[in-house]
Amino acid sequence: MAFDITKVRNIGISAHIDSGKTTTSERILFYCNKIHQIHEVRGKDGVGAVMDNMDLERERGITIQSAATQVQWKDITINLIDTPGHVDFTVEVERSLRVLDGAIMILCAVAGVQSQSITVDRQLKRYHVPRVAFVNKCDRQGANPIRVCGQLRDKLGLNAHMMELPIGLEDKLEGVVDLIAMKAVYFDGPNGEELRYAEIPANLLEDAKTYRQELIEEAANFDDALMEKILEGAEPTEEEIIAAVRKGTLAEQFVGVFLGSAHVNKGIQPLLDAVERYLPNPTEVHNYGLDRDNNEAEVELFNVENKPCVALAFKLDDGQFGQLTYVRIYQGKICKGDELFNVRAQKKFKVGRIVRMNSANMEDIQEGMPGDIIALFGIDCASGDTFCGGGLNIAMTSMYVPNPVISQAITPKNKQDAANMAKALNRFTKEDPTFQTYVDPESNQTIIKGMGELHLEVYVERMKREYKCEVEVSQPEVAYRESISARADFNYTHKKQTGGSGQYGRVAGFMEPIADKDYEFVDSIKGGAIPNEYIPSCDKGFKKAMEKGSLIGAPVVGVRCTINDGQYHPVDSSDIAFQTAAIGAFREGYQKAKPAILEPVMKVQIAGPTEFQGNMFGLINQRRGVIIDSSDENGTSTVNAEVPLSEMFGFSTILRSSTQGKAEFTMEFEKYAKVPNTVSETLIKAYQEKKKAEQK
Repeated sequence: MAFDITKVRNIGISAHIDSGKTTTSERILFYCNKIHQIHEVRGKDGVGAVMDNMDLERERGITIQSAATQVQWKDITINLIDTPGHVDFTVEVERSLRVLDGAIMILCAVAGVQSQSITVDRQLKRYHVPRVAFVNKCDRQGANPIRVCGQLRDKLGLNAHMMELPIGLEDKLEGVVDLIAMKAVYFDGPNGEELRYAEIPANLLEDAKTYRQELIEEAANFDDALMEKILEGAEPTEEEIIAAVRKGTLAEQFVGVFLGSAHVNKGIQPLLDAVERYLPNPTEVHNYGLDRDNNEAEVELFNVENKPCVALAFKLDDGQFGQLTYVRIYQGKICKGDELFNVRAQKKFKVGRIVRMNSANMEDIQEGMPGDIIALFGIDCASGDTFCGGGLNIAMTSMYVPNPVISQAITPKNKQDAANMAKALNRFTKEDPTFQTYVDPESNQTIIKGMGELHLEVYVERMKREYKCEVEVSQPEVAYRESISARADFNYTHKKQTGGSGQYGRVAGFMEPIADKDYEFVDSIKGGAIPNEYIPSCDKGFKKAMEKGSLIGAPVVGVRCTINDGQYHPVDSSDIAFQTAAIGAFREGYQKAKPAILEPVMKVQIAGPTEFQGNMFGLINQRRGVIIDSSDENGTSTVNAEVPLSEMFGFSTILRSSTQGKAEFTMEFEKYAKVPNTVSETLIKAYQEKKKAEQK
């Protein structure tokens, strides 16, 4: 059988925490005959969901790593990637979206659009991923899918329209009304696997007609033939409506809203049909690479077998059999024994074993086709590398990786643990670009950095389990920054005479604050006051000086350094002399530029029962937080606030105890902001004392 690429869908499932992503993917596997019985996420039956294959994921009931699997639905092949919803694992989501062609955005029928849904929406828009929406948990108390559809329009600005209506809600959820076929769909059988089509219940008929009319009028905007038909008053066929909705979805101008409840096995099969009908196949997505032999000019890649191969490694996994590299093929095909070229490392390698992943199980295959997602064994590479064949030197654009905002010191308990810790850190940093590690030269401690407390906690827990490595963890530290708040001039001369040639360089100019960049260097030297070959040395010197500010030794950001004058000596000037002069000049100007300490401020969203709203406000106010807005729906209060990260440690415990364990919160990095004077004084004092102690 010939490989038909139009029958492939690369899709991901992304949503807010606890909207039921993993439960939904579990049902998809079941209806596509990939698994023969359904397991629940929290693993009550001791098995746990197939897509959460780490013990940690099963215990906490959250998804940490995105899992990839391939299923067959009717005559199409779906490569499904289940992504984590937790903001600490943002990079897993970013990574998966980079290689997806379409997405299912899952929302909770009760909570609707939550903070994380907004983040996910932003990511989908950044990578131009068309999506359909699925309103899950329609069997829960207070479920209202139509309200959620309204929120998609108001809060996310999406052109969302109902494609189905619920037949009964909450514990009376029976099935759905398909607005295109105008039929009621019921899910019979022990696990809802038998679909039964019937007439629409009389009490829903009027609503169904109204919503269908709305849907058709909206779809007609994307299809002139359909528009003409409606204007003539003729009844469009199902195929015509589907084709128009597909056009709108692919253009990211339309989002169809489907509904159901994965937990009680209702509404999943129509969602799979929607994936086939409305989400793009690999040929309908335009992918571009950057040609490194031609000044990084954009080149379009084509999903055909007979062109040289271009593939992107989007995820690494170090398992018990060695390193597994997940690859999305954008052009050409990969066969066993092929020779490929790693563009970043500029090295060639041979393809050994190719496997197809079904979550943690794998099957060997001989070749990977264009548009496919496969995994390669035993290749030394980093996440985000591009592999090319046939002499191409094309890089796929890299992913956006946010900077870590929190760090902790970890100390192994004994020598054996130290060796295992090094192995674990080496693996984790390769797999996850937002998890970083380094050894602090002053205290000689190993420091790990990440996106939040949970992020670091999970990695420390994984060291214990997967590497039998016991470590002691210190209080988390916040990544402070320093910056300037005024313009200041500098004019610094560095001279040193010690027998033979000395060192001489004078650097003059000014520094000023800039908003959107960490650092900018401007060369305004006239008449060769500093020779051209020493200009980069000044730039290097400034960069070096910015690594450590003088207030608390934190990196300096948001500075533009302009040099406009200087002096050199024909014999004594050198690269190092100008670097040192620039460092001195920076420090001189820095003192006058009103330096200030900046701290990471987090966007925090707390949701809990309304009776605890006062407590939630109180907790934020005690933590120097600013409440942005709060809303109240169905007895649930949602509070959005900005709170400094340094005040958020251990917050989950305090929140639980003050709301009887009924409230939950999410946070993600928002911006850097100036710390208040009292905090600033405390930080500076602590830094001075630490320096004194080290000098002794």
